Amino acid sequence: MRHTDSLGALDAFVRAAEARSFTAAGRQLGVSSSAIGKAVARLEERLGVRLLHRSTRSVTLTPEGALFLERCRRIFSEIETAETELAQTQGAPRGRLRVSLPLAGMLMMPTLGAFMQAYPEIELDLDFTDRLVDVIDEGFDAVIRAGEVSDSRLMSRFLGVFRLQLVAAPAYLDRRGVPQAPEDLAGHACLQHRFATSGKFEPWPLRGGDKEITLPSTAVANTIEPLIALAEQGLGIACLPDFAIGRQVEDGRLAVVLADHTEHEGVFRLLWPSSRYPSPKLRVFVDFLARNLFPA
Repeated sequence: MRHTDSLGALDAFVRAAEARSFTAAGRQLGVSSSAIGKAVARLEERLGVRLLHRSTRSVTLTPEGALFLERCRRIFSEIETAETELAQTQGAPRGRLRVSLPLAGMLMMPTLGAFMQAYPEIELDLDFTDRLVDVIDEGFDAVIRAGEVSDSRLMSRFLGVFRLQLVAAPAYLDRRGVPQAPEDLAGHACLQHRFATSGKFEPWPLRGGDKEITLPSTAVANTIEPLIALAEQGLGIACLPDFAIGRQVEDGRLAVVLADHTEHEGVFRLLWPSSRYPSPKLRVFVDFLARNLFPA
């Protein structure tokens, strides 16, 4: 088997192993699932060992396949490192960067706009959804998400911390009074966020009370921007991430309430496939966001 054929077979194996599907691997490489299956079968025959267990629904790694996958990842990482070093000699990072962001990522647009101005040769392809996307199978270069990461196929970079805050317009507080304790919220207009994926209300991070408080639902939205607008118009109290309302709090359009009775800390991370050495375009994107998204 020639070296170029070997690399093609290794690539087919890595993609099939990571996607756990010959069909998905074929879609990524632009070939049929049977072509992927034959390439892996030839590789197994050459090595004299079974790398993947096949079933009608999926493929899974054998113990030998898991060992070989890690070695293959290192091989491709070295190849991409070499390509990256060459690309860096050719000038500014360039190319298309496909990124998935949560719906609240719309509020990151000033930072993303600044990135586009700093790197005009990089084309951002942004996909906004709260659905848990499959980074590898769906062909994303990177994904921004809140919370912990449990997928061993992904590398991650910490982008910053955010906190949920309860806010309302001064005019609303003048009219309805400022809540002094969490239980006071039962008598207020509450603007609630419903998660687009689960359909459940986002809990307000209240502490210091023994009894559970049922919050009124004066208005409900599955994205954050409408809640900001309603709060600014003096229509109620909303629970919103600090990065989304920093400007409004600073200029007095919104005021923070019950700060001593709320406790929350969330984390945003950027994820990308661990089998890929970060390309120049991805590396500058990660560095730029880590530096600018949540400035200290």
